[in-house]
Amino acid sequence: MSGHSKWATTKHKKAAIDAKRGKLFAKLIKNIEVAARTGGGDPAGNPTLFDAIQKAKKSSVPNDNIDRAVKRGSGEGADAVDYQTIMYEGYGNNGIAVLVECLTDNKNRAAAEVRTAFSRNGGSLADPGSVSYLFGRKGSVVVPKTGGVTEDDVMLAALDAGAEEVTDEGDVIEVLCEASDLIAVRTAIQEAGIEYDSADSIWHPSMEVEVDVEGARKILRLIDALEDSDDVQNVFANFDASDEVLAELDAE
Repeated sequence: MSGHSKWATTKHKKAAIDAKRGKLFAKLIKNIEVAARTGGGDPAGNPTLFDAIQKAKKSSVPNDNIDRAVKRGSGEGADAVDYQTIMYEGYGNNGIAVLVECLTDNKNRAAAEVRTAFSRNGGSLADPGSVSYLFGRKGSVVVPKTGGVTEDDVMLAALDAGAEEVTDEGDVIEVLCEASDLIAVRTAIQEAGIEYDSADSIWHPSMEVEVDVEGARKILRLIDALEDSDDVQNVFANFDASDEVLAELDAE
């Protein structure tokens, strides 16, 4: 789930819940498989695979599972995988734009599950291109606020590498950059001795729709339904909510 960057903390809380359901593990493993397939099975020469493995380790995916995923993705063994990347576009409540990234070995199944999630939760699918123009491809590095790390520390480390925006989100600090600068920014943060939770290419909204508590509840319900599909890897939406709305949702 990704709306405005202030949802970074909410995403991390949700990730812990997803991990308990086993959902997150499956998505992280799939990311590793695809990264290994497209760039080779050596993390030292495949930065995308390196980041996929790091993210899986941060979420406590067992090393054996990670190793098997790398082998499957790089074509070793009889259970080598081949996933298609598909993007679906749609609208949620209040005209909120939604992008759905899928990795699937069954396009018909993925399409049916995405369509059902939209229709059952007050949304609708849209034609290709009708929503995606509201988003731009960005790099996102999420840094936990541990060991006394501050926003200034992260900004100092990442600015010269291409960081465009550094935001304190409570439990974490998020760094936004051009997607092409993601590896450089992540590397600069590492070399400064700062731990990071994740480094991903994301779809970042160029404009946002402000929502109240009920609006936030509805769009989150849609996002949850979409993410319940094993074929859905990421959901991005251009909604924003005030700190008061976030606090009320957290209290529920």
